[in-house]
Amino acid sequence: MFRFSLITYNERVYFKEALLTVLSGKTALVTGASSGLGVDFAQQLAAMGTNLILVARRIEKLEAVKQDIEKKYDVRVDLFPQDLTAPNAVETLYSAIQAAKLSVDVLINNAGFGLYGQFLDISWQNEKDMLTLDMFALTHLTKKFAKDMVQRGNGYILQVSSLAAYQPTPRYATYAAAKSYVLSFTEAFNYELKGTGVSCTALSPGVTATEFFDVSGQKPSLYQRFMIMKSEDVARIGLKAMLKRRGSVVPGFGNWLTAFLVRFVTRSTAAAFADRLMK
Repeated sequence: MFRFSLITYNERVYFKEALLTVLSGKTALVTGASSGLGVDFAQQLAAMGTNLILVARRIEKLEAVKQDIEKKYDVRVDLFPQDLTAPNAVETLYSAIQAAKLSVDVLINNAGFGLYGQFLDISWQNEKDMLTLDMFALTHLTKKFAKDMVQRGNGYILQVSSLAAYQPTPRYATYAAAKSYVLSFTEAFNYELKGTGVSCTALSPGVTATEFFDVSGQKPSLYQRFMIMKSEDVARIGLKAMLKRRGSVVPGFGNWLTAFLVRFVTRSTAAAFADRLMK
């Protein structure tokens, strides 16, 4: 069946083009901007005419991203190298951005990583760093910059969650739990933001062609290799959902179907299914 619409083709094109110019001249802060999705977010935002504040630990990689973007787009790119797992990292970053007299209109909380293995076999320090980055730094950054956005009456926040947020995932026990937190927090906070001119969107990708597996230590399973998506496609879907002020989006039909169907089985069945797909 076709959905009836009074909007003409020309009007659809106009709305699409208008959506892509919303962020022209604005400033976006992207964490985890030295590789993977972070680079794609930065490139696609720059293509929209958005100035950038790029944050990551590896300054040499940030410099390379900055040089590439400035060659192609007429935008300002500011770099703030920062390890967001360090004590007081968010306060330090926020103060530095304030001192530079930069105003953040868009916050892309992309920084994060996962750890693969039995929970009891993974070192506590590694677990702590992951939870600090994936949950606490994300939440603190959201609180700091969302307050400024609400005061101005406009802003966008995009939080990178994961398909793992939708079910308990053995061998990614704490990572899946952290991403479940991100999803729930984002959807609830987005509801609280109604009427403020600010929105908060959760992007929950499945397997994506990034450095994730290099960091997590997992060899991708057959299922994961089959389901993998290009990072630029995931970034584009996330930004589109953010601009439409959606509370949540799962990119890719197969991923969306998984997130939809898992609600109809028991939690133990979902865990067993996830475990099987990881092997």
